[in-house]
Amino acid sequence: MKNVAISNVLKVLISDSISPKGIEILKDAGLEVDIKTGIKPEELKASIGGYHGLIIRSATKVTREIIGAAANLKVIGRAGSGLDNVDITAATKKGIVVMNTPGGNTITTAEHTIALMFALARQIPQATMSIKEGKWEKKRFMGVELFNKTLGVIGIGNIGSQVAKRAQAFAMNVIAHDPFLSEDKAKAMGVEKVGLEELFRRSDFLTIHTPLTPETKNMINKETIKRMKDGVRIINCARGGIVNEKDLYDALVEGKVAGAALDVFEKEPPENNPLLTLDNVVSTPHLGAATKEAQENVAIAIAEQIADYLIRGTIRNAVNFPSIPADQVAKLQPYITLSEKLGLFAAQIFEGGVTEIAIEYRGEASEIDTAPVKIAAIKGFLSPILEETVNFVNAPIIAKERGIEIKETKSADAGDYQSMVAIRIKAKDKESYFAGTLFSRKDPRIVGIDNFKVEIVPEGELLFMYNNDRPGVIGNIGALLGKNNINISRMHFGRETQGGRAISVVTIDSPATPQILEEIRNLPNILSLKRIIL
Repeated sequence: MKNVAISNVLKVLISDSISPKGIEILKDAGLEVDIKTGIKPEELKASIGGYHGLIIRSATKVTREIIGAAANLKVIGRAGSGLDNVDITAATKKGIVVMNTPGGNTITTAEHTIALMFALARQIPQATMSIKEGKWEKKRFMGVELFNKTLGVIGIGNIGSQVAKRAQAFAMNVIAHDPFLSEDKAKAMGVEKVGLEELFRRSDFLTIHTPLTPETKNMINKETIKRMKDGVRIINCARGGIVNEKDLYDALVEGKVAGAALDVFEKEPPENNPLLTLDNVVSTPHLGAATKEAQENVAIAIAEQIADYLIRGTIRNAVNFPSIPADQVAKLQPYITLSEKLGLFAAQIFEGGVTEIAIEYRGEASEIDTAPVKIAAIKGFLSPILEETVNFVNAPIIAKERGIEIKETKSADAGDYQSMVAIRIKAKDKESYFAGTLFSRKDPRIVGIDNFKVEIVPEGELLFMYNNDRPGVIGNIGALLGKNNINISRMHFGRETQGGRAISVVTIDSPATPQILEEIRNLPNILSLKRIIL
C-alpha cells in the first residue's frame, strides 16, 4: 500500500460541530483546519474542491453532487457511526475513503435506549409536564414494569448487545433477530435467537438497532405491526425511516401499539409531525450519542483516523475499505505489498480479456486477514491500464464493472515455502499462474510463473523474456545492454527442462529505449520480450 503523499497544504474541513479535542489533534498533526458548521449544500459544493479531508456528523449531507466537486478529497470521516448521509457508492467510485467511529457512541446510545424504555413504561415525561402544570394525576399515569417482560432486539451488534445486557439486569427476557448472529454467540450473550416474525409476535417491548438500508427502510409498517402483540411498545434510537411514521401513528391512535419512544425521525427536525401530538409518544431530538463523553470519544477517534490516513496512509474503520488494526499493520503490510506487486506483474505479462482473478493463500498466508490483500491484488492488476483512476478503495468496484470475477481459496500447504500468495488470471481460452512469497517474512519475491520456478525481486524496471535454453543467451543480453551503457542490477532465470523453454528476467538501472528493446528481441533464441515496471 502506498502512503498518501505528505504536503504542507493538506486541508481538512469540519462542517458539523465536534469536540475541540478533535480539532487540537488535527492541528497538532500539521493539518490545516477550517471549521464551517451549518454550511449550506451549495456552499459546501463550491468550496469542497480545496480540501483533502472532510469531517461530518449527522447534519451535513455528502451527496453525489458534492463528491463530484471534490477534486482533491481523499477521506470523509463521520464522528459517529451512521453514514446514511453520505453517498458511499459515489465516494468509493471516486477513490475516497469513508470512515466512521463505530464504537465511540455505543454505550451512550445503549443507555439512551434504556432511558427511553423506562420513560415509555412509566410515562415520565408526561407526568413531569402534568405536575409542572399544577396537577396531581396519579391514576392517569399508570405504568408497566420491565420485570419479566420480553424485549425484542432487532440488530444485536455493538449497541444492541449493550442494550440486551442492561435489559437482562432488569430481569427482562431478551430475544433477538440478527442475520449474522450465530446460535453459539446468542447463547454466550444469554439471548434467544429468533426469526423476525417470531420477534414481532412475542415482544412486549421492541427496540431497533440496525442501519437504514433498502432492506430495513419501512421495516416497521402497517403489515408488520399487525403481526405484533397487542400493546407492544416500540423504541427507535437507530435511524429515521426504519419505522413508517404514518403507519405507527395509526397504530398508536388505534391502541394496537401502546406507546413509542423515538429519538430519530424520517425528517429531522420533524416539522408538523403528527406523532408529536400524541400523549403516548416520548421523543428526543436525536440525542442517542449526545453525551460529553461520547462526543469527545468520537471527535478524538475520527481526528486520529483522518490524520493517520492523510499523513501516514493508515486506514482504520473505513466502511469502503477493509480496516487494518494497528497491531496487525506490521504483519499484513508485507502481504499487501506482495499481492499488489503480483497483480502488477501479472497484468503486464498476461494478454487477453480477463474474466476471472483467483487468489490463493497458502501456509501462513491462509491464517491472516486476507481482505486487504485481495484488494491489493486487484488494484495491482488494474493499475497498468487505469493508473490515474484505480486505487485501494475502488479497485473491487472497477473489476466488477468490467465483468471480472474475483475468487479466493486457502490452503495450509505452501510447498517449499512457509507462506505463499498466488494469482490465477483466466480469460476465455487461457490461464496464467503467478506465485509469490515473503523472504524473512517481509521481503516480497515472485517464485513461480506458470510451470517455471523463479526468484524475482519485484521492483524497478525489468526485462522479461521467454527464450530457448541455449548457451550464450545471457552473455548476448549482457553485452547488448553494456554496449548501450545500461547497468544490470539483478538477473533471474528459470527453465522447464534442460534445453527447453526458459525465462530470463533482467532488472536494469536505467530505462531501455524502444530501439534497445527491439535489438534484444532480435537476439538469437529470444522468443518474446516485455518491459515490466514495478
